[in-house]
Amino acid sequence: MTRTADSRFTIGETDFLLDGAPHRIISGAMHYPRVHPELWRDRIRKARLMGLNAIETYVAWNAHEPVKGEWREDGDVDLGRFLDIIAEEGMHAIVRPGPYICAEWHNGGLPTWLTSSPGMRLRSSDPAYLAEVTGFLEKVNAIIAPRQIDRGGSVILVQIENEYGAYGADKDYLEALVRQTRAAGITVPLTQVDQPIPHMLENGAHPELHKTGSFGGRVDERLATLREHQPTGPLMCMEFWCGWFDHWGEKHHTTTFADSAADLDRLLAAGASVNIYMVHGGTNFGLTNGANDSGRYLPLVTSYDYDSPISESGELTAKFHAFREVIAKHAPVPGLPETSATDAPVLSAAFEAVADPLSLAIADRGAFDAPPALDELGPDVVLAEYTADAADAGLLEAKVRDYAWVSRDGVQVGILQRSIGDLTLPVPAGVRLSLLIEETGRVNYDEKIGEAKGLIGAPLLDGVPLPGPWRVRTIDVPALGQAVADAAASDALIVNGRATGPVGLRASFDLMEPADLFLDTSGWGKGFAWMNGFFLGRYWRRGPQRTLYVPGPVTRNGRNEVVIVELEGATDATARFLARPDLGHEVE
Repeated sequence: MTRTADSRFTIGETDFLLDGAPHRIISGAMHYPRVHPELWRDRIRKARLMGLNAIETYVAWNAHEPVKGEWREDGDVDLGRFLDIIAEEGMHAIVRPGPYICAEWHNGGLPTWLTSSPGMRLRSSDPAYLAEVTGFLEKVNAIIAPRQIDRGGSVILVQIENEYGAYGADKDYLEALVRQTRAAGITVPLTQVDQPIPHMLENGAHPELHKTGSFGGRVDERLATLREHQPTGPLMCMEFWCGWFDHWGEKHHTTTFADSAADLDRLLAAGASVNIYMVHGGTNFGLTNGANDSGRYLPLVTSYDYDSPISESGELTAKFHAFREVIAKHAPVPGLPETSATDAPVLSAAFEAVADPLSLAIADRGAFDAPPALDELGPDVVLAEYTADAADAGLLEAKVRDYAWVSRDGVQVGILQRSIGDLTLPVPAGVRLSLLIEETGRVNYDEKIGEAKGLIGAPLLDGVPLPGPWRVRTIDVPALGQAVADAAASDALIVNGRATGPVGLRASFDLMEPADLFLDTSGWGKGFAWMNGFFLGRYWRRGPQRTLYVPGPVTRNGRNEVVIVELEGATDATARFLARPDLGHEVE
């Protein structure tokens, strides 16, 4: 692919036009915060080898500005560098800044400090909401604008909002986003995306937005519906779903690569452009996993492999080769070097234990007459302890979001889980009642984005609200990894290879050189894991995921240290690393 400093990308009567000539986009989705930045080039290059000519990415506002006024655009969120690498690899870029992105990402990409604002009407022309969005778009578009194709960069398309027609129909809101985007110097074509369902396409429509679709099958039907609502210009599937995501407690989803390849062939044979979602899914590192709730709350697992052509660890899968063969029928593909899958190092190391790890990163937030929601205690609080005295006996009922360990006088007596429905626990008179509550993932779709988390209202004892005061302490979860690494160990906490949580566990091991690893979590209960200070994410015995991906760049030649904070209990207090990932029993 060649480009000049004055290349132009436009929309014609029937095609996308690159410098006036018809151009078909064959793109793949890859989200830069889900990939270690030292691996961006590798994954982009592999996408090009599959035959793609573009990379698409969302921009997660809460990854750039988790705390209001503290904007980041470096390291894992260096969007400018990501777009520059795409250009250096001879590819185009499609950017989807939202501000709402869905993407199975924490809170749909919206910061919790925004969604918890009283009276804020999200994704609307509410002036208070638009004022915050304007600041976000100004910062993002300042990164995108100089990297547009007509300035010698990679960006050819910018999307406005995301699947908005499934949510609302506020045309003033869309007009404001378009106006702000153009005012920031974005000159490339603007797009919208919705499922090819008539009311969705029309709800999300704006005269300056080219309509695209999101679907994974029924290609001819979907393209026909899209053409009815976008009578001129190119047809494009902006999200060709070639896989799916996983929730904790469900099976691992895969798709038959032959069926996906056949659908891709139908798309390209029809002359449509495509963005494969996902070409490389990556990982929900740290606390970035989202959740869905269509009547039942279900949080996403840490892996975002998505059964993609390029796996979570960068392996070229059977789907990669099948897609490459299809693309070769419709467009040139580069030569593919000889590659073969290699096993990761297999090793193990015994853990040593650290007592009471939560106390190492805990903050006393004071007493409250009524239990506050987590958002009232600060942005992105995911773990908090609520304590009150129960003078009377009764049956405890509590509304928790999303998971709570209940203790009486310091002894755990039960668990409350939102995902399996409300439970009740008996409470005798005269005890101190504590609930350690974890937010296990923020809903990323539909109306429950931004919902309150933590202890929702006062618990009931035999139907009567338990009176305060409520003493509240919050735990800085990202800080736990280093805190456990630095703390003194206790030999007495591991008995017969088992450890009761909450407990910190750490182990050291040597590598001859940096390498991708697969950390086996099957002997552990529920908690968080770090490698050399890098926050890998959550694990949970519920599955389906049984390994955590450790990117090679976070490992090193010589001594390495893995840390976990186990909240329930480990039946195997050992750090084990497997040759291959285990994402769970597959279901198509």
